[in-house]
Amino acid sequence: MEMFSAIRSSTLGITLFAVVTAALIAVTQVSTKERIAKNERDAQARALYEIVPKSTIDNDMLEDTVSFVAPELLGHDQPADAYLARKDGKVVAVILPVVAPDGYSGNINMIVGVKRDGSVAGVRVLAHKETPGLGDKVDLKKSGWILGLNNQRNDNDQRDSFAVLKDGGRFDQFTGATITPRAVVGATSRALDYFRTNKAALLEPAITGAE
Repeated sequence: MEMFSAIRSSTLGITLFAVVTAALIAVTQVSTKERIAKNERDAQARALYEIVPKSTIDNDMLEDTVSFVAPELLGHDQPADAYLARKDGKVVAVILPVVAPDGYSGNINMIVGVKRDGSVAGVRVLAHKETPGLGDKVDLKKSGWILGLNNQRNDNDQRDSFAVLKDGGRFDQFTGATITPRAVVGATSRALDYFRTNKAALLEPAITGAE
């Protein structure tokens, strides 16, 4: 009887420990998930407002979006949000999430801001796995290379030159690393193409709301 009592006590103890441990893990996962989501949102907000400074618009871009589906930009067929920058109710720029699938070490997640006139408002790399000291120079924290895309266009006679120098274009590549800047420039060009083709749909909320 003493043995059975000991076994029962041990079993109850182990069960209680397992329940408490599972509860702690669940609480930790939920709190961690919320913290990660907040950090991602904060990082996204910083990147958005680096492209379009908050002082130049009168809306909250994180709350002013339009859904779109573009596998050629995103690498999948799930809806994503384009962020709208408004001034006096009029959209002055659209910021598109973009995936460059042809980075040296895999996908490069970016956002590309496009002004109403179809030129680049700015580009920021949000996540990548490029080689430190080489391909990671597409990150603004590592170099100012990506600022060279500002105000550029790829329409009309400027299309062929929207490429890195090695491909006959106007954008510098990095010494010893051409694949990464080529991927970023190509993804930016596709974003400009998408905006130009879908301009009416992307800007329609502003037009409708203003009239």
